[in-house]
Amino acid sequence: MSLRIEWKKIQSQEVSFVYYNGEFTGDLRDRAEMLNTGIRIRNVTRKDSGTYRCEISAKSEEGQRLGEASITLTVLVPPTTPICVVPNSAMTGTVVELSCKEAEGSPPSEYQWYKNGVALLEKTGTGSARTANITYTMNKKSGTLIFNTVSKNDTGEYFCVASNGIGLPQKCSMKRMQVDDLNVSGIIAAVVIVALVMALCGLGVLYAQKKGYFTKESSSQKSNSQSTSEKVHLVACVHFQHAFCYLVCR
Repeated sequence: MSLRIEWKKIQSQEVSFVYYNGEFTGDLRDRAEMLNTGIRIRNVTRKDSGTYRCEISAKSEEGQRLGEASITLTVLVPPTTPICVVPNSAMTGTVVELSCKEAEGSPPSEYQWYKNGVALLEKTGTGSARTANITYTMNKKSGTLIFNTVSKNDTGEYFCVASNGIGLPQKCSMKRMQVDDLNVSGIIAAVVIVALVMALCGLGVLYAQKKGYFTKESSSQKSNSQSTSEKVHLVACVHFQHAFCYLVCR
């Protein structure tokens, strides 16, 4: 009986050869070996996760026989330290989003937010009596914490913890978010100051026009222009006959 054995990897609907024509392919060439019961992969990484399919074909006097089997491999990886994005300051009544993410954990990590060391409750879609007064929405899958209308009570120290059941949970460094009311009086004062400056500039221009500063400058330029023209005429008088010079310099 003549046997032919092939291994293929199926990941994200893409099929690639792992073992073909009697040898391993790709990065498994130096990390895998064939056994009587299957294949052995050393130093597995998160990229080795996927579905592996073994295909066997046998030729005999009775004809060709085919068989196959699939095995799903999940490489477990503990989470790394997540990256948290927390705004330093915010205005009351605005929408504020905090994010937390890490990309190495397998299976994917879930996230829990803490404020001042206390775990925040996860608000459901319909809400409940326990979470009726919650003004935020926390998504443990994506790691986002959204305040639809942030208030001064939301001021505090925030951090996030990532966990997937493998290894120890990991948390980001604590960051403070300060929420303040909109300074209406400060904005009004700034607008008044800008208006006064613009008014003073306008009065300055009018005063300069009344004093004739712009007119004097124009007269001086006109006088210089006439003086230059007369010099040109006088030079012409020297080089030409007196009769013609009289008509030009008159």
